Amino acid sequence: MSGKIVRIGGASGFWGDSMLGAPQLLFQAELDYLIFDYLAEITMSIMARMRAKDPAQGYATDFVTVTMKRLLPEIARRKVKIVSNAGGVNPVACAEAIRAMIQAANLPLKVAVVLGDDLMPQIDALKPQLQPMLPQQQAPARFMSANAYLGAAPIAAALAEGADIVITGRCVDSALALGPLLYEFGWDAGEYDRLASGSLVGHILECGAQASGGLFTDWREVPDWDNIGYPIAEVSEDGSFIVTKPVGTGGLVSVGTVSEQLVYEIGDPAAYRLPDVTCDFSAVRIAAAGENRVRVSHARGLPPGDAYKVSATYLDGYRAVATLTIGGREARERARRSAEAILTRTRKIFQMMNLGDYRAVNIEEIGAEAMYGANAAPGAQASREVVMKLAVSHPEKAALDIFAREIAPAGTSFAAGTTGFGGGRPLPQPVVRLFSCFIHKAALPVWLELDGGATKPVTIIPIGGEACGPDAWGGPAGIPDITPAPAQTDLSVPLIRLAWARSGDKGNDSNIGVIARQPEYLPAIRAALTPEAVKAYFAHLCQGEVIRYEWPGIHGLNFLLKDSLGGGGIASLQNDPQGKAYAGMLLDFPVPVPASWGLKPD
Repeated sequence: MSGKIVRIGGASGFWGDSMLGAPQLLFQAELDYLIFDYLAEITMSIMARMRAKDPAQGYATDFVTVTMKRLLPEIARRKVKIVSNAGGVNPVACAEAIRAMIQAANLPLKVAVVLGDDLMPQIDALKPQLQPMLPQQQAPARFMSANAYLGAAPIAAALAEGADIVITGRCVDSALALGPLLYEFGWDAGEYDRLASGSLVGHILECGAQASGGLFTDWREVPDWDNIGYPIAEVSEDGSFIVTKPVGTGGLVSVGTVSEQLVYEIGDPAAYRLPDVTCDFSAVRIAAAGENRVRVSHARGLPPGDAYKVSATYLDGYRAVATLTIGGREARERARRSAEAILTRTRKIFQMMNLGDYRAVNIEEIGAEAMYGANAAPGAQASREVVMKLAVSHPEKAALDIFAREIAPAGTSFAAGTTGFGGGRPLPQPVVRLFSCFIHKAALPVWLELDGGATKPVTIIPIGGEACGPDAWGGPAGIPDITPAPAQTDLSVPLIRLAWARSGDKGNDSNIGVIARQPEYLPAIRAALTPEAVKAYFAHLCQGEVIRYEWPGIHGLNFLLKDSLGGGGIASLQNDPQGKAYAGMLLDFPVPVPASWGLKPD
């Protein structure tokens, strides 16, 4: 190996992340690359709606008007390269806006655009080739957007063409880091362990400060949220890397914070499928390497599949969400009765006007632990201040216009103590639903648009080569711990005493990753958290099965809760459509342990 280190900063985790991340990394750290991740399934839905209203829109406008406008001179001075999926559903328009600013400032920066992910220009021809991710699904009659998740090879090709700024549409989030690493280290398409390691770099960085203390279970250990440091990966040629953050910033980089980000939004950790490689993260090792420095290694790779994942969106009716605050004794009961009265009243009006019934309704009493269902604390339902949240969907906007008008009368007609209607009438919004499918890679040409309007095709190398195998890191692959649970368990403690956890969304599914704080805790955790027990705990939310995966490298488990998000994303009526709070709920789960461990019960 050459000893070369490539330094990549993760400046943005989503569209709407803090404007402080990019300048913090640029001015307070030594970097080679700055990557910006803006896209999620919800974001693509929003951008598709933007483009439908204005063909010049459909990209992350603040990336251009806030970030690039301020930082372009410093980017040019420091020779830091930028890679971002800010292009959304309109990457050409995004790049044109940046080129205009570069020209106006007379800066020596070149912009390249990765194209080919957007299926809409040829959707009629490609539609028969789409393979639904779930066998029972059928493609919608009309698409609003359809984008394939491209890989890292086009980004590497753009950098090889001399691009200083690479703008993509939809690509897998991890490709934003793997692309620069392919270019810098010249990794071959068959070096699957290294491709998996580079993809893991992107996975750790893609959510910004989530890897450096954001959302951490032990939140009291994380200083200075207001100045939280954004993560940096210092990557070696073998794919191992150090996670750190700028000196003098807040936040925390520790085994726990990085482990939590590792498990975020993962299904089977031994088969994380990406366009460039199938990743096996089950044996990944995370170890402290100094103050706010953590070493990550032992990712493994296998050949990728022959298809791209495609996220398509389509219009499916309308939704509206109303909230009212209700104070005083028995607030929870009065909030629910108010919501039920609104539904009954509007249904009567619908009948008079020959409008059909609601497609779906969801009532939640926020402040009374409604999301916990039967697991709510005994005293929670006695809360004297709750927010009545009533979410509905309907095929026709006219019906939700009626619903919106009938919220305000609750202030004088129903429960005493009703207030908090300052937001006015809820506005009916289109429901943009997700349709996930696959398309063969050969069906989608990929190309670059370079400065001056020149285009260049990108060759996507066919599947080939072999994985490096279990000895690539000098040791065996991760083997699940089969140590039996403690024989004597005379104490019950909440899971949070034993583990860290983080949850996220995978479409309409949610995952919850659980990492034992100490390896010896894992058998007790495994014995208590059976798939059946987790399914029962989330019975009020999880409509499908619960699958449990072993994660031996980090002494953890990963749970996939199928059909648990009410449709997921913008289609969901739940207060938590992305499963963000699911880990926190599971951390209250009682786990039998030996008293000799010295842990404190609640």
